[in-house]
Amino acid sequence: MEDSAPSHPHPHAHEREAEWERQAQLAASATRDIADVPAVEIITTAAVHLMSAAAVKVGLAEAPETQTDLDEARKLINALAGLITAGAPEVSDLHARSLRDGLRSLQLAFREASVIPDAIGQAPGEKWTGPVT
Repeated sequence: MEDSAPSHPHPHAHEREAEWERQAQLAASATRDIADVPAVEIITTAAVHLMSAAAVKVGLAEAPETQTDLDEARKLINALAGLITAGAPEVSDLHARSLRDGLRSLQLAFREASVIPDAIGQAPGEKWTGPVT
């Protein structure tokens, strides 16, 4: 009885290995690139991503009727408040002030979007920022 398994490797094995090698090179390149980025830039970039996502979830985007999700917004605003509070001493006052202003705007937008508002001091991020009114 003949073995029906081919004696050569899978026809796409070479392509798959080439793709793995390409991905490994990209990862190594990204690691080298991030080593050159100042911490202030990484902190502010992360904060801007959190801010953007929270703005969408609070309903400040183009399609609030389908994109608003206050539970998700709460999580994002809490994370943003923690990052800004912890990172503020590490970044310049100019950066910290802009980030705090953006956070405060999101906190106020969240309060406005909430059908049942949180008690003062209990809204997203207020654990770290104090009451926002």
